[in-house]
Amino acid sequence: MNPSDAELFLAKNFDRYLDELKTLARIPSVSFEGFDPANVKKSADATATLLKKVGFENVEVLPFEDAHPYVYGEWLKAGPNAPTAVLYAHHDVQPAGREELWQTPPFEPTMKKGPGGDRLYGRGTADDKAGILVHAAALDAFLKTAGKCPINLKVVIEGEEEIGSGHLEGFLKKYAKKLQADVIILTDTANFDCGRPALTVALRGLIGVDVEVRALTKSVHSGMWGGPVPDPVMALSKMLATLVDADGRIAVPGIREMVTPLTETEVANMKKIPFEEKLFREQVGMVTGAKLLPEGPNPIAQLWRFPSLTVTAIQASSRKSPANIINDAAWARVTIRTAPGMDPVKTTELLKKHLKAACPWGLEVELKGGDPHGGGAWAIDPTGPAFEAARSSMKKGYGEEPLMIGCGGSIPFVKPFAEALGGAPALLIGVEDPYTNAHGENESLLVSDLRKACVSQVHLFAELAERLRK
Repeated sequence: MNPSDAELFLAKNFDRYLDELKTLARIPSVSFEGFDPANVKKSADATATLLKKVGFENVEVLPFEDAHPYVYGEWLKAGPNAPTAVLYAHHDVQPAGREELWQTPPFEPTMKKGPGGDRLYGRGTADDKAGILVHAAALDAFLKTAGKCPINLKVVIEGEEEIGSGHLEGFLKKYAKKLQADVIILTDTANFDCGRPALTVALRGLIGVDVEVRALTKSVHSGMWGGPVPDPVMALSKMLATLVDADGRIAVPGIREMVTPLTETEVANMKKIPFEEKLFREQVGMVTGAKLLPEGPNPIAQLWRFPSLTVTAIQASSRKSPANIINDAAWARVTIRTAPGMDPVKTTELLKKHLKAACPWGLEVELKGGDPHGGGAWAIDPTGPAFEAARSSMKKGYGEEPLMIGCGGSIPFVKPFAEALGGAPALLIGVEDPYTNAHGENESLLVSDLRKACVSQVHLFAELAERLRK
């Protein structure tokens, strides 16, 4: 089956696909607690409508306990000798964050010039509703031109990836038979740069702990009581300061010792990854005087091969109305991105133990969090016919050889799904780039890379059909 006709169809109909993405991105499908779950259900329904429109069959919104809805569909007419691929993306999104910092309305996708060219701004335009669109467009292009797809497809669009995929293990167990396949194509990662494709072959894990320090049963006047009464905000600050050393590296005893040492081959491969400090600083938006905190042979590789600790939120009083008080309590969320070799359960236990021991002045400490079923890092050997197909198809779509990179972020779906499918190769492909700002304000998608990703997906289906035919 010649994918050239499908590629031409994609080019002629790309604006229509872009409109479909805008429709999905207008739905504020935030899966976090405290946001209206009806919007996530609305997003699932809109996703199901799109999948049906492009030709997926047996499309359904799959219920599972009290999870946000998954969407499932399939196209299984390529024949018994053709390989079967599971396609993954997620339709839930992060909260908008600080809306005053958005240059465009967060849930009204808006086209404007940005790094790399025309970009579509809006929450979910890249992470990860673009992933849904890539899967849908590729099947649509084949069905509208050849009348069939060269491989069998099963598509799963998750509704709670942004909150850690907490129900995924049970979901996989319940639907294991339905989801069996030869390869997984997961469209929820990033390219190395604008126009420079990448296959992600490693992910850090993630654990998080909420810590609350309490000094009082109520907030009190700082003038009337300040001095003899301990300040829980200062106590929490002192505790957080002990978590890293002067170079920003994790200082909690026992954590870094778990990290698997680098091999000579890893070091050699890391040195091949392009790194320009000026560009790196520009991409992340570092202020002029801020120093990089490098570790290992390459700061890019550091993002997935070494652990990091971040205080993702902190709260005591209100920034808008800071009263002259001693706060009754202070709270923070501390997260650690886990690297290869780190046991997530042990990491969580060590972090909690350290925080409790570091609390000064006899104040009360409450520690919550730490999922014993998640948090582990993941990596795969990028060899074999599936990866050969991916590399070839991405070169055809982008005109550039893809880099083999890791990702500093965590995708809870990958490891359990790959294991549930008996170790099926997982191809992690994305449409984000270093300027996307996923999870932050002004999230955006480079439109030209979305087009290239769709073309690559068409070629990937064709290449997998040739290389994995039974």
